[in-house]
Amino acid sequence: MASGTTAPPPPASLPRIVAASLIGTTIEWYDFFLYGSAAALVFNKLFFPDSDPLVGTLLSFLTYAVGFAARPLGALVFGHYGDRLGRKKLLVLSLLLMGGATFAIGLLPTHATVGTAAPVLLTVLRLVQGFALGGEWGGAVLLVSEHGDARRRGFWASWPQTGAPAGQLLATGVLSLLTAVLSDDAFGTWGWRVPFLLSGVLVIVGLWIRLSVDESPVFKEALERAEARRDGTREKLPLVSVLRHHWRDVLVAMGARMAENISYYVITAFILVYATTSAGVSKQTALNAVLIGSAVHFAVIPAWGALSDRVGRRPVYLLGAAGVGLWMFPFFSLVDTGSFGYLILAVTVGLVLHGAMYAPQAAFFAEMFATRMRYSGASIGAQFASVAAGAPAPLIATALLKDYGDSTPIALYVIAAAVLTLIAVGLGRETRHRDLAQVDGADGETSEASPAAEARTV
Repeated sequence: MASGTTAPPPPASLPRIVAASLIGTTIEWYDFFLYGSAAALVFNKLFFPDSDPLVGTLLSFLTYAVGFAARPLGALVFGHYGDRLGRKKLLVLSLLLMGGATFAIGLLPTHATVGTAAPVLLTVLRLVQGFALGGEWGGAVLLVSEHGDARRRGFWASWPQTGAPAGQLLATGVLSLLTAVLSDDAFGTWGWRVPFLLSGVLVIVGLWIRLSVDESPVFKEALERAEARRDGTREKLPLVSVLRHHWRDVLVAMGARMAENISYYVITAFILVYATTSAGVSKQTALNAVLIGSAVHFAVIPAWGALSDRVGRRPVYLLGAAGVGLWMFPFFSLVDTGSFGYLILAVTVGLVLHGAMYAPQAAFFAEMFATRMRYSGASIGAQFASVAAGAPAPLIATALLKDYGDSTPIALYVIAAAVLTLIAVGLGRETRHRDLAQVDGADGETSEASPAAEARTV
């Protein structure tokens, strides 16, 4: 076997890999975001009917946060087996778990039918969703990052990231359509189930595409190297290797996610609560604003990814974090006007700035870790942060609104997260020129490239 960097795949191969990752990721994020939108709009009445509106919304968002609590476990399990068995097999499993749980939510009886068993069942299925998504992200971005065209890695790896706005777009679009054509009674009775049941069809499509792609060549080469030098000693667990060699990188990744994760869920999930309860905006208007913002978000992410290939991951990421922090007070001021145009502007600018963090994140995190621990490292850094960031964000924002009655504390909350991200990314190392196939040391468990590799544009 030839040594050195794995040759890029044929030109037709990489777009197919990107499409497989993007479509699967879109479906998984559709399932995840659908729950968040439903939590803001109807779950408080269907599963927590005995509470006042804001308390019911808090309880609804609490079940939403439970899904995030399962994501670190998913990161550990999927990361472990993804680093030992390969990226592709685990991505197929994550899609099946997420799609099955979402389809089952569409069949759930409500509180009016089975009482307290309804929110319990809802919480269990939300845990399955979170577990699956905890393993999905790392595998999807690595499958693209490790397949070649290293000079444009930021651009190509940003495409699975567009699965988030694409899933948001699809989930919000379906809900927006249903709320437009159905009465509130019809939507609350049966209409909310339709988008959850549609997940079953989407999963079939996603599996067909995802099963057609090849395993990462970088991973296969690293696996062959490990097999060739095995001397009977027990191989270290990927988690142990990550914590030993890359604990600083894990902390940088976790800090990098704070502003990105918190701002996203405030802009897309909490806004459905704030706009309808404090700004007097209709449910349909708020959904349409998120719909338009998500479409723009989808379009700008590859552009930010391409820019990170030219100027580096850190400068683009820092721009996004600073921008989101500075935008928060104007964001809420625009929403408070109750104007549809200003609401669109608030959401769209916020998501464009968020995209400057989210786009380079895939390549940035992948380039931090060595191949045989990359799935574990990237997933742990990303998903453990989500417990402190995205999970409680709508919950904290709703509680602040309930206690203080205005948006100032919420804006300060996002600004504090932006400061944390600026510090973390500022302390991190630029990774744009790192060779993903570069291995140092006897065990190949450090991604520190040699000076020659660091200096080389890959």
